[in-house]
Amino acid sequence: MKVKINCRRDKRMKHYKGYFIDLDGTVYAGKKRIPAAKRFIERLQAKKIPFLFVTNNSTQLPRDVVKNLDENHDIHVKAENVYTSGMATVDFMNDDKKIVAPSVYIVGEIGLKQVILANNFRLESDHPDYVVVGLDSDLTYEKLSEAVLAIRSGSKFIGTNPDTNIPKERGMMPGAGSVVKFVEYATQQRPIMIGKPKARIIESALKKIGLSQDEVVMVGDNYNTDIKAGINANVDTLLVYTGLSTKEQVRSESILPTYQIDSLDEWRP
Repeated sequence: MKVKINCRRDKRMKHYKGYFIDLDGTVYAGKKRIPAAKRFIERLQAKKIPFLFVTNNSTQLPRDVVKNLDENHDIHVKAENVYTSGMATVDFMNDDKKIVAPSVYIVGEIGLKQVILANNFRLESDHPDYVVVGLDSDLTYEKLSEAVLAIRSGSKFIGTNPDTNIPKERGMMPGAGSVVKFVEYATQQRPIMIGKPKARIIESALKKIGLSQDEVVMVGDNYNTDIKAGINANVDTLLVYTGLSTKEQVRSESILPTYQIDSLDEWRP
């Protein structure tokens, strides 16, 4: 029998010193605007409350996220407000590396490559120190083969995020996790996974924002990524029903979000 754990729901909202916020489904829905999210961000900015958009998307640089928010959603933020799984991957490798300018082989798009190579990593396919696997829309068998051979020869295997699918115009397309699973199956080695729902990206974001676990709240629309990431990292969570998860689905979970709301207009930071 499942025991429900649900802290502070239906109680007074806690005032947090910082916010971690998901993007798609929370701040916007694909190309569709979510006006309540714009007002929510503006309330944080007016009160000078620090926030980070914590996203599993490793294909874009922070400036690309900022441009999309500005041009398509009328939300005006800075690159410092964005923290991607690619950035969290770099932070993990920087903490882990034992040598200067370690080598890395990357299965991923230009945004992931740029953020890694800008941090004194060398691109190398022959026995690299690390193999990083993320979403790659130009994926080939040869790219996967290079990654598999390197990992089987001793390279450390890192996955940017475990997303099985991503929403596109054509439907639910394969996500980074699908690519990671191919390499995992071929190497019989489990990756070090960085993105949500793993705690690593939240723990790294805490270092970036300079706050402790009890001072921030993770805001998102997806119980299985956003909310579980917060739960795994021991930070409070705020689930907003503007995206993927439904009340019926969440009701069956053994650990419920700290807060549940229908719209970000209901939340007063």
